[in-house]
Amino acid sequence: MGIRFGRVAPGASEPEWIYHKHINVDGIGGFAQIFRDRGVELCDLPQIKYPSSPSSLAILQSLPKFVRPKKRLKWIKLDGEPKPSTNTEAPTTVAWHIFNEEETTRMRRVCRKAGVTVNSFLVKHLTKAIRPFLEDQAAVVPWMLPVNVRGKVDLGRDTANHTSYVTVKVKSYETAMDIHRNIYAALGKGEHWANWQAYQLCLPLSNGMKKYLLDSGNAMPEWYIGSFSNLGDWDAEKKISEPKCAGGWLFAPPVLRCQLLGSGCVTYQNQLGIMIQAHPELTTGPAAAEKWMHNWVKEIEMDAGSSNCY
Repeated sequence: MGIRFGRVAPGASEPEWIYHKHINVDGIGGFAQIFRDRGVELCDLPQIKYPSSPSSLAILQSLPKFVRPKKRLKWIKLDGEPKPSTNTEAPTTVAWHIFNEEETTRMRRVCRKAGVTVNSFLVKHLTKAIRPFLEDQAAVVPWMLPVNVRGKVDLGRDTANHTSYVTVKVKSYETAMDIHRNIYAALGKGEHWANWQAYQLCLPLSNGMKKYLLDSGNAMPEWYIGSFSNLGDWDAEKKISEPKCAGGWLFAPPVLRCQLLGSGCVTYQNQLGIMIQAHPELTTGPAAAEKWMHNWVKEIEMDAGSSNCY
């Protein structure tokens, strides 16, 4: 359950990898903790922007989803052999890319013109990037999208895990606008609050019971091909000058047996970094992630370059 962060220092060709346990922090909290440890004074962390408040009815409406059968998508044979996870080593199947400031600005401009979030834009192209590696390339692809609930929930320590999530199922023909609408429809139904409350109800369970729920596939309402998480925009005005923070930054959420891909992004000083990693039980070969990343970047650049987010 490790959250993976990376920093590509100026002039470096490989990232400095940093890990935090998800039980202690979420992505935003872990990122903030890294910067605080390096001498940066960070006060208020990003808070939820969607206006809905926690609803006690949300979980009742979602309970049937947790017990119904879950369909798993099958992969074609990937480069690199799958191996049992030891939970002691970071996944070796990982790839990353950092867009420069000009490219990041162009991407934002295209999304703003189309009226969609960068999240919707990136999820659209991430899904297109991995479809060729699925047995059923026309399948509906379900993603978990974490939701930061700071501002509506206070756990005392601001770096603690304040994360819930919603589901977005991407059809092969859907546009970034379709994905954008589906994400906001899930938020409007309070799906993130239902999942948050389910998580809180399970906290008193024993570790053995939690492991059983994960292994049996009943810990989440949907089998997800993976998660996509965006830590947001940090230090756009470039006020942070600590040398240990300089460069491009990367982030990916954890990978699990029931959630084999972890993909994430973070924008630091107007440079967007994207990363994807795979659970070792899917593959241990770095070539697979490199192909996914190549496809993902190519799709992004073609769409941003043509000013067409649709």
